[in-house]
Amino acid sequence: MTTDSRQIRVKVNGVWHTFQVGRRTMLMELLREHLHLTGTKNGCNQGHCGACTVIVEGRAERACIYRAERADGKSVETIEGLARPDGLHALQRAFVEHGAVQCGFCTPGLIMAAKALLDRTLHPTDDEIKAALKNNLCRCTGYVKIINAVHAAARELRGEASPQASPPATGSFIGRSIPRQDAWDKVTGRTIFTADLRVPNMLHAAALRSAYPHARLVRVDVTRARTMPGVAAVLTAADVPGSLNHGLILKDWPVLAYDKVRYVGDAIAIVAAETPEQAAAALEAIEVEYDPLPVVSSAEQGLQPDAPLVHADGNLLKYIEVNKGNVADAFAASDLIIERTYRTPIGEHAFLEPEASLAVPDPDSGTLTVYVGSQIPFADRAQIAASLAIPEDRVRVVHMPTGGAFGGKEDICTQIHTALLAHVTRRPVLMVLSRSESLRVHPKRHATTIRVKSGVTRDGRILAQHIHIVGDTGAYASLGVPVMTRAATHAAGPYDIPNVRVECHAVYTNNPPAGAFRGFGATQAHFAAESQMDVIAESLGISPFELRRRHALRVGAATTTGQVLRESVGLLECLDRVEATLRSLEAEPVPELPADIRRAWGLACAYKNVGLGNGLVDSAGASVEATLDGGLIVRAGAAEIGQGMPVVLSQIAAEELGVSPERIEVISGDTDQCLDGGATTASRQTFITGNAVRHAALRLRQSLALTAAEQLGVAPEDVIFTDGVVRRPDGARSLALSEVVAQARQEGRPTRAEYVYTPPPTVELGEVGDSHFAFGFAAEAVEVEVNTRTGQVRVLRVIAANDAGRALNPQSLEGQIEGGIVMGLGYALTERFVVADGYVRSDSLAKFKMPDITLTPEIHNFIVEHPTSSGPYGAKGAGELPSIPMAPAIANAITRAIGVRPLSVPVDPRALRAAWQSGQTEIP
Repeated sequence: MTTDSRQIRVKVNGVWHTFQVGRRTMLMELLREHLHLTGTKNGCNQGHCGACTVIVEGRAERACIYRAERADGKSVETIEGLARPDGLHALQRAFVEHGAVQCGFCTPGLIMAAKALLDRTLHPTDDEIKAALKNNLCRCTGYVKIINAVHAAARELRGEASPQASPPATGSFIGRSIPRQDAWDKVTGRTIFTADLRVPNMLHAAALRSAYPHARLVRVDVTRARTMPGVAAVLTAADVPGSLNHGLILKDWPVLAYDKVRYVGDAIAIVAAETPEQAAAALEAIEVEYDPLPVVSSAEQGLQPDAPLVHADGNLLKYIEVNKGNVADAFAASDLIIERTYRTPIGEHAFLEPEASLAVPDPDSGTLTVYVGSQIPFADRAQIAASLAIPEDRVRVVHMPTGGAFGGKEDICTQIHTALLAHVTRRPVLMVLSRSESLRVHPKRHATTIRVKSGVTRDGRILAQHIHIVGDTGAYASLGVPVMTRAATHAAGPYDIPNVRVECHAVYTNNPPAGAFRGFGATQAHFAAESQMDVIAESLGISPFELRRRHALRVGAATTTGQVLRESVGLLECLDRVEATLRSLEAEPVPELPADIRRAWGLACAYKNVGLGNGLVDSAGASVEATLDGGLIVRAGAAEIGQGMPVVLSQIAAEELGVSPERIEVISGDTDQCLDGGATTASRQTFITGNAVRHAALRLRQSLALTAAEQLGVAPEDVIFTDGVVRRPDGARSLALSEVVAQARQEGRPTRAEYVYTPPPTVELGEVGDSHFAFGFAAEAVEVEVNTRTGQVRVLRVIAANDAGRALNPQSLEGQIEGGIVMGLGYALTERFVVADGYVRSDSLAKFKMPDITLTPEIHNFIVEHPTSSGPYGAKGAGELPSIPMAPAIANAITRAIGVRPLSVPVDPRALRAAWQSGQTEIP
C-alpha cells in the first residue's frame, strides 16, 4: 500500500464495503466502477450537472466531486437502494405518474436530491424544492413536472394521498396520458446508457484533438505512443481502410485529419488501451507538428474576398434564395420602410449524456456491433461501413437509451473511431467523451446575422420583406444546407406577406461545425421575424396581437415559399387562447414593485414544418408482431432520444389491435431488427413512424381477422379487436387474442406485418407546390421582470398555445412544450457558448449557464388541436415548435418593459443597463 492510498469502509444502500482509495479517488468511481451502481450518472465530472447526486449521511452530494475518503464510515444511498420490495418509493412513483421523466439521464440524481429534501420536510414550498434541486440540471422537461412530482410525493408521504393501482386501460388509447413504459427503469436507475456498458476484454479509447483551429498537418508521429504500457492500437488517417471523410449530406468531415485541421475538435489520432488512464498517457506521447494558418472566425469574415480558405473550393457552403411576389414594386408602394439587423449566437445542445459508443467485433462472423445513443442509426451504419471498407450488412448499430440529443447527436462522433479500433484490435472498444471534449467537438446551432427590411402601409399592412441571412456553418457541412434552407423558408414568420425575397449564405469558418438543433434554423429566423413584427406594430401604433392576426397564416393563405395551406392551420386559435389568458392574468391585482423593477408582457408566434420536405425522400418503416401470450412487439428503426416516441407507438398499435400498451414491447433503432426509420429530426417521428406503425398494425389486424372470422362465424371486416380479445359485433362470442395468434400460426398465416410509410410528396425549393406536408403553429406570451439597476431579466410567466394536430399523449406533449419553453428561455437570457478566434472558451456547463430549476417560470400550457388528414389520427408533431417563439417573446417583453429593444441574444444585462441609463432605445 502506497502513502497515497488508504483503506476505507462505506455503507452503501445498507451494506458495508471496503475500498482501497487514493486522495484523488471520488465517490462516483467507487459506486460506478467497483459496485457497478450505474444509476449514478457521469454527466460532467465537474460537479455542474447533478446527475451523480447521492445521499451521504442525509445530505445530497455530487459524487463526482465528493472525495471517496470523506465517505469513510458513512452511509451512502443511491437510486438503486430507494425502491422497496413492495414497490417504488413515493418519489419514483410520482416521477412516473406526473410525466417528470423524459430522457432519464438526470432522473436518478433529481430523485435523490428530492429525497434528501423530503427527509427533512414533508411540506416543501416551491422555493424550497427549487433550492434543493438547483444543482441538478435537466435539459428535457423544463422542470415543471419535476416540481409537481415532488409535491405529489410529499402529499403521499404525509398520508394525504395513497397510491392506487391504475385499472387496465380500456377503450380508445389515443388522446390519453399513458405513462411511458421506460419510466420505471429510469426512476430506479436500471436504465443502461452507453457509458454504463462493460464487456469482457474491453479496451478504452481516446482521441487526440487539434491544438489549433486552423493549421496544416506537417507531421504526426505515433511511434512512442504505440509502445506505451497497455496500448493496444494507435491509429491515424493512414490507417483508415475506407472513406477518409464522413458526413450526412456532404462528406467533407475527416474521420481523422489528414491534410489540415479546420477546428479545435478535429481528431488527429485515436488510441485504444487497457485503461482510460493509459489511453490518456498515450495521447501525451503523440508528436504533432503544425503549420498554423489564419483563422476565419465569423461568417461575415468568411465571405470577404481576401478571407483564408477553410476548404479548397471556398468558404461558401451554399447560397439559398426564396422569392415570392415582386419585392421591388411593393417597396415602392410602401408608406414606410423599417430596417433592423438581428444577431443570434452559436448554440450548445447541452444534452446531459456526453457522447459515447461501444464497438464489439464478432470474430466468428466477422461482423461488428456498435452500441450508441444516436439520432440516425442507419446513417451511422452506412458511414461506419464506408470508413471500414466493409459491406453494410457486416455492421450492426444498436440504438441505446439516449440522454438527450436535440439535434446534436445526428452527426457521427465516436462511432467510427471505436469501430476502427475494434476492427484492428479484434477487441471491444469503448469511447466516452468528457464534458469539455463534448463541448469542443460536437456540432452547434448556427450563429446568424439577419437583416430585415420591411415595407408597410400606414393602415397596418406589410407589403414586402427583403431578408438577408448569413449563417456560420463552422468547419464542416454537417446539416448546414438544410438548416439554413429552413431559416430562409421560415424567415418571414408564420405570415402571409405577399412579397418576400430571402437571400441566405451558409458559410464555412474555423468554428465548431454547426448542424441540427431543435428548431433547425427556424429558431434564428423567428427571432428576427417576430422582433420585427413588434417593431412594425410599435411604429404604426397597432397592437402586436392585431398586426399578427391581420397577416397570420390560415387555410387558403400562402407561406413564404408560395405553398397554399389547405388544412390544419391553428395559428389564429393559438393567438386567441393566448390573448384571452393574458387579459385574464392582467386583470388580477398587481403587487407594488420597487422603483427599479419593471414588468411587461411580450408576444411571439411561430410555425415549423413537420418532416424533411423540400423534395427529400422521407419515409420510415415499422413492423408489428403478435405474440403467443397475447402481447405485441413493435419494431421501428427510429431513435428514441427522450421525446417519448415508444409510448406513442404503443398507443397506436394498441388502438388498432385492442391490446393494452402495457402489453406492448417497443424495439427501436436496431439496424438488424428494424426497418430504416430515418432520422429523429424535423418533428417527424410521430407523423411518419406513427403512420408506419399504424399501417403495419392494420395489415396485421387484417391477417388475424381472417383466422378469427372463421372461428367466430362472421365476415373478417366485422371482427372487433378490443381489450385483448377478438369478438363478434354482437358480443355473443369472443376469443383471446393469444388463441387467435396460435391458430394463425398453425394455419401458416403471418402474425407479423411490416409497412414502409412515405408521406405526401413535396417539391424542391423554387418549384411550385407543397414544400412541406404539414406545419405546426404556436403563439406564446411571456411576462418578464427587468431590474433597471442591474439589467437582469427574469421570466415570470409564460402562456403557450401549440397546435400539434392531435395530441396522442397529452402529458407527453405537455412535457415537450415545457422543456422547449425553458430551453428557449436559456437561449434568450443565460446561455453563452463563447468561441474566440476559433478556440472554445465555454468548456464547462457552468460557463455555458443553461437554466436550472430556479429559473422555471409559471407556465399556462394550452394544446390546440387542428388535425391534419394525413397524420396518424390527425397528429402532426411538436418536438421543436415550443422553443422557437421564446427568444423573440422575451425580447419584445423587455422592450415593452423599459423601452430598450435587444437586437441580439442572449441579452447582456450590462448592455441592457447601460442602454437604459443612457436613454438608448436599442442594443445591437
